[in-house]
Amino acid sequence: MQVKNYIKENEQRFYDELFSLIRIPSISAKSEHKQDMIRCAERWKELLEAAGVDKCQIMPTEGNPIVYAEKMVAGATRTVLVYGHYDVMPAEPLELWDSEPFEPVIKDNKIWARGADDDKGQSFMQLKAFEYLVSNQELKANVKFILEGEEEIGSPSLDKFLRDNVELLKSDVILVSDTSMIGKDTPSLTTGLRGLAYWQIKVTGPNRDLHSGHFGGAVANPINELSKIIAQMVDENGRITIPHFYDDVVDMSAEERASYASIPFNEEEYKKLIDIPDVKGEAGYSTLERNSCRPSFDVCGIWGGYQGEGSKTVIPSIAEAKVSTRLVANQDYQKVSQMFVDYVAQIAPKGVKVEVTPMHGGQAYLCPTDHFAYRAAEAGFEKAFGKKPAAVRRGGSIPIIATFEKILGVKTILMGFGLEEDAIHSPNENFDLDIFHKGIEAIVEFYKNLK
Repeated sequence: MQVKNYIKENEQRFYDELFSLIRIPSISAKSEHKQDMIRCAERWKELLEAAGVDKCQIMPTEGNPIVYAEKMVAGATRTVLVYGHYDVMPAEPLELWDSEPFEPVIKDNKIWARGADDDKGQSFMQLKAFEYLVSNQELKANVKFILEGEEEIGSPSLDKFLRDNVELLKSDVILVSDTSMIGKDTPSLTTGLRGLAYWQIKVTGPNRDLHSGHFGGAVANPINELSKIIAQMVDENGRITIPHFYDDVVDMSAEERASYASIPFNEEEYKKLIDIPDVKGEAGYSTLERNSCRPSFDVCGIWGGYQGEGSKTVIPSIAEAKVSTRLVANQDYQKVSQMFVDYVAQIAPKGVKVEVTPMHGGQAYLCPTDHFAYRAAEAGFEKAFGKKPAAVRRGGSIPIIATFEKILGVKTILMGFGLEEDAIHSPNENFDLDIFHKGIEAIVEFYKNLK
């Protein structure tokens, strides 16, 4: 049976199974969802066993459990390790959702729900491609699965799990569907990911909130001072000002820049999609280059003072912010993390106490396009989408990809199918059903072309 027919005949079952995963609010960032994490791991185990794995087990970690499964094929010369994650981002702000975030609905040929794309929907495509190959006796490679429940909080338990299970996880390549394409009609394979460094800044002034009339002009305002610190991080040309930040950045080659310039990209549609009047970033680079091949600095959250209804004239005691930088290949996130701490200490104003707490981070990743599994993925995309995929780096970070290579010694193929309009991490996350079907086809073809 051809894969298109298989998907059509089993379409409703596929949706029902995927929805059973989505309905479990497996939010790793919130401790009250600990039992939901366990429920989701158990549901994945049931689905993996139904799809045809030889064995499956839920393996404990210091955090959320990891689901491991495998299918060993007699005479196979290749072993593929499929990675995915079953945890999702919090759904807030709930009032901005058009439907319940954990009650999936199909509308406008899309699935709308938290996790529809990231990463339950994309991981589920891997499962269904595997199921098809097993049920039709077409699987020629050994396949191993690991599904973790902490990716959205930096995978704190995964490093030890990998080190403790190197032999169990031995493979020739790791396959991941947790990235995006340029567009629905412009398929692309991700050849690189940016790294990440993340911090929280706390600025403390007076020992309590003060009357802004009695003390204004005589006491440093923590929010004002925090704003000044943040404002100094990027200059008028969009360059990050941390001393020596760019020392290890390898610029794009002329060939890579020419390749990016040839990618179909409509900047006006891009601006319209996210409703902005204009783009902004590092001078001398295009939008596609800025959001994938160059570093960036962003404030992810900022708070302090009175935020209720009406007015309250106070100088707040404390102001805080969460900030991050996306890094590129050759930059070490731990080195950059310390550079930021040192720079903030250097520019911290008098009159307030400034504390910087490094949080999670991860290294950038690059994959060669002449890798045997990359060629198989390229053939899979071409078969499913009718055109050769563009080779591009993407702006997101999956810190554990570099960890895989360091500990397990193998490359990762980033065979992702998301779209920018999928609104991952945001209200109204969604996943296109045409992409969902074609993704399964592409993964099936990947295995058929694996040599």
